[in-house]
Amino acid sequence: MTGDKHDQHTPDLFAFQARKASEGSRPLADRMRPRRLDQFIGQEKAVGPGSLIASAMENDRIFSMILWGPPGCGKTTLARIIADQTRCHFAHFSAVLSGVKDIRNVIDVAREKRNFHGLRTILFVDEIHRFNKAQQDAFLHHVESGLITLIGATTENPSFEVIPALLSRCQVVTLSAITEPDMLILLKRALSDTENGLGGLGLDYTDDALAHIAALSDGDARAALNILEISAVHLAPKAIADSSKTEINLEDVETALQRKALSYDKSGEEHYNLISAFHKSLRGSDPDAALYWLGRMLASGENPLYVARRMVRFASEDVGNADPAALTITMAAMESYRFLGSPEGDLALAQAAAYLATAPKSNSIYTAYGQVLQTIRQTGTLPVPLHIRNAPTKLMKDLGYGKDYKYAHDYKDAFVPQDHLPEKLQNRIFYTPTSRGYEKTIKERLDRWRALRKSEDQNA
Repeated sequence: MTGDKHDQHTPDLFAFQARKASEGSRPLADRMRPRRLDQFIGQEKAVGPGSLIASAMENDRIFSMILWGPPGCGKTTLARIIADQTRCHFAHFSAVLSGVKDIRNVIDVAREKRNFHGLRTILFVDEIHRFNKAQQDAFLHHVESGLITLIGATTENPSFEVIPALLSRCQVVTLSAITEPDMLILLKRALSDTENGLGGLGLDYTDDALAHIAALSDGDARAALNILEISAVHLAPKAIADSSKTEINLEDVETALQRKALSYDKSGEEHYNLISAFHKSLRGSDPDAALYWLGRMLASGENPLYVARRMVRFASEDVGNADPAALTITMAAMESYRFLGSPEGDLALAQAAAYLATAPKSNSIYTAYGQVLQTIRQTGTLPVPLHIRNAPTKLMKDLGYGKDYKYAHDYKDAFVPQDHLPEKLQNRIFYTPTSRGYEKTIKERLDRWRALRKSEDQNA
C-alpha cells in the first residue's frame, strides 16, 4: 500500500518541482494572478459587473486612476488585467527604484508606441505615494495630453500623498482587504489548479487548515498564497511517505508554519472572544488581564498588526483626550513592531497595552463625533456662515465673505466669542470632556470659553 501511494504521488511531486525550476521558481502568488476581470476574486464594488472600471473596459475607454488599498488586495493584478483587456502597451514603474530620468524613458517609449504602432500606454506606478512632487509633476503633462493613462497604486491616503494637480486628473478607486470567504476561494483554486497552482501535488487541505492560512494572511492575497506554498512544499513529501495520510489538517499546517491557530469555530467566535476580552480589559484599567489576553492572542498566531490596529482605535475611542499621548504611543508601538517583527516587536505591543490599561479613560470624542455624524445626516449640507468663509477675490468680499470675522490672536488669551457653526446649529454642544486626566484641563478651559460666548450672546 505504501508503495502504491509513493508511485501515485512521486511523479507529480517531481513534475511540480521541475516545472517550478523551468519557470525560474516563480512564486505561487505570481503564477496564480488572474488574467481576466471575471477571474478576479473580491472587490465586487470596484470591478464587478456594472462598476465604473468594468464599464470602461467593455467600451475600451479606460481612464487614469489611483488604486488605493492595503497590501495584497490586487492593485498590480488589476492594472495588468486592464492593460491586457484594453489592448494597451503596459509599462510597470516602481516609485521606489525609479527617478525622473526613468520617467522620461518611459514617456519616449509611450510616444513611439503611439506614433508607430497606434498603441496607447498604460503606465502603472507602484507605490506612487513614494514619488516626490517633482517626480509626480513629470507625469502631469503627459496624463493631460492623453499620451499615457496613469494607474497609480498606493497603500496611503492619496489625498495626502498625491499632488492635487495629478489627483484631480485621476479617479480614486478604493480597494479593500480580501474577505475570508474570498480568501478561501483563492486558496482552493490554487490547490486545484494543475497548470499554475499546486494541483499536481494532490494535497487535500481541511477547511480548518485553510481557515488558519486565511486568518494568518489578514486579507493579503499574496501573503495567503505564499503561506500556502510554504506549507505545501513542507508537507508534500510527508504526505507521499505516509500511506495513511489522505488530507492536510490544521495540526499539520501549524507544525509546518510553526504558528498555532486560534481556537476558531466555524463562526470564528473564539477569535472575537479573545479580542473582546483584551479590549474590555483595557477599558477596565486592568493591565494584568490586558497583557494576558494579548499574550494569548499572539501565542495563538493572531496577526500582531491586527492587535496593534485595535489598540490604535482604542486610544481614540476609550482614552481620547484624557491622555492625548496614548495615540502617539500606540502608533509608535505599531511602527516598532513593523520594524522589529516578532518576537522583539511583541514587547512594544505589550508596553502600549499596559499604557492604555493604566491611562485615564474618556469616550467623549467617540460620543461627540457620533453626535456630529447623526446631526449631519439629519440637517444635510448647511451653508458655511459668511463671516468665516474665505474671500480671495473682490467679488467674494463684495458678497460679504469674511465680513466681521474676528481674528482670535487680536484678543486676550487668543479667544474671541464668535459663532463658527451654521446658523441652524448655533450654540449646539457636541464635545463634553470628562474631569479625568488631561480632559479636566480641557473641560475647565471650555467651560470658561462657553460662558464667555453665552454672555456675549445675551448682550448682543
